[in-house]
Amino acid sequence: MANLKEKISSLFPGATIEELDTLRITISPAELHALAKALKEDSESPFDFLMTIVGMDWTESLGCVYYLSSTKTKDIISIKTSTTDRDQPVLPSVSDLWEVAVTYEREVYDFFGIIFTDNPDMRRLFLNIDWKGFPLRKDYDMESNENPVSTENERQSDDTYVYSISADGKLVKTAKPVFEKDDFVVNIGPQHPATHGVLRFRTAVDGETIKKIDVYMGYIHRGVEKLCENLNYFQTLHYMDRLDYFSAHNYHHGLCLCIEKAAGIEAPRRAQVIRVLMDELSRIASHCLFIGTFCMDLGATTMLFYTLRVREQILDIMDKTCGARMTFNYECIGGVMADLDPDFVKDVKALLAVLPSNIAEYNKIFTGNVIAKNRMEGVGKISLDDCISYGVTGPSGRASGWACDVRKTHPYSIYSELDFEQVVMEEGDSMARFKVRIKEMEQSARIIEQLIDNLPEGEICAKVPKVLKLPQGSWWQIVEGCRGLFGVYIESDGGTSPYRLKIAPPCLPLAAAVDHMTSGSKIADLITIGGSLDYIVPDMDR
Repeated sequence: MANLKEKISSLFPGATIEELDTLRITISPAELHALAKALKEDSESPFDFLMTIVGMDWTESLGCVYYLSSTKTKDIISIKTSTTDRDQPVLPSVSDLWEVAVTYEREVYDFFGIIFTDNPDMRRLFLNIDWKGFPLRKDYDMESNENPVSTENERQSDDTYVYSISADGKLVKTAKPVFEKDDFVVNIGPQHPATHGVLRFRTAVDGETIKKIDVYMGYIHRGVEKLCENLNYFQTLHYMDRLDYFSAHNYHHGLCLCIEKAAGIEAPRRAQVIRVLMDELSRIASHCLFIGTFCMDLGATTMLFYTLRVREQILDIMDKTCGARMTFNYECIGGVMADLDPDFVKDVKALLAVLPSNIAEYNKIFTGNVIAKNRMEGVGKISLDDCISYGVTGPSGRASGWACDVRKTHPYSIYSELDFEQVVMEEGDSMARFKVRIKEMEQSARIIEQLIDNLPEGEICAKVPKVLKLPQGSWWQIVEGCRGLFGVYIESDGGTSPYRLKIAPPCLPLAAAVDHMTSGSKIADLITIGGSLDYIVPDMDR
């Protein structure tokens, strides 16, 4: 990284470089695109993966923090830029460098009102087009009645907008229709079982062939990030269960690690082992549900009952220790809420004893089925380069050859001590995404086997102040959720509540890639492709 700092200083003498939890480069909006391009094209450490864009309101200015990673060196850096113009804040787009930036910038525009010039689709992403104001700004009036709850369908724009700067320095807005005039457009969702939640695909079709999909995900509006600004750090954990509710333990783990990093707290060894056990049990349960519902989407309804047997077994284990079967609220800052149930070891060993035969059944019934092969092989292919550009992580990214498992690339907790393989395939189609999850269940079982007979004695939670204040600063933490990279950004002003808590979920990039992956495919293939990505809608619209 020393060479990188020297390069940046020589190319951009106006940039400020700080050593925070990552290397932080602060630069003017005028030089932002040039810096991003230079980092992406760096020969030694190309920062080719845009992890997230964090919209920020620093009161005196509006701006963004960009987190980039190099798939070659695994280094992570961040870029900070801002503008003092609150009436018409403008930043340059980086969507020509990373495809996922189109979606990330739309999210920032939706909630902060920052316009990104040359973004090809500068519309609101989640909120109704009639929404007034930008909810994540610090001066947003949450008591206002300007935006009553609509009893009508939430409307999305029929035009995309591109903003550019004219020769005389003025901001120019150009409209372009989302669909061509003669396109036949059908709605798939939001009330459709195979959309896996309230997700709507406005789909232009030519007969049975998909021409274009406009994804609309704005039906949930939980406002988690805004709510967290008015909660203390202990209270923020409650919401992690309600994002990807099949990765509840994993998401709790991620937020706890971020807060603990900032506060200088280390969880006891026993708590660390318990957290990893819960994460991997969650991964098996989540992949079981994926297999069952995916097969049901394709018409193989019997498979759901086969996979629910294992999932129920795991939820029974969770119920005994956590007192819940879905929203566990088990991990806490400094460790875990309660010790393991006396039956935990016995029940987990019973699960491990039957898991191999169950996985063999799944493969026998479905994986080798000729109908399944015809529906999945070669369907919804996405290349390695496109996975990186769209930010498609998790099993979906690894099915295209991207070794992106955070447990290996950026080990956290005790994962660096464990012996397991990162499951990577090359085909990049729906069948590969299915097989990766099957094999990941085996690797999760392998992790659990190493820990279940070696549970350390000791405390389950470190001593944590009853009133927790984080020092001024910002922190970034990533973990491997059941669907991919889950990131948490916290910026603190020194108080008991986060000044900004940004959630970077894996499912938003998955949905953003649907149009690219389905173009030219059949409508029936959309169901296969969407199911194989395994996105969860509350993870997108938080």
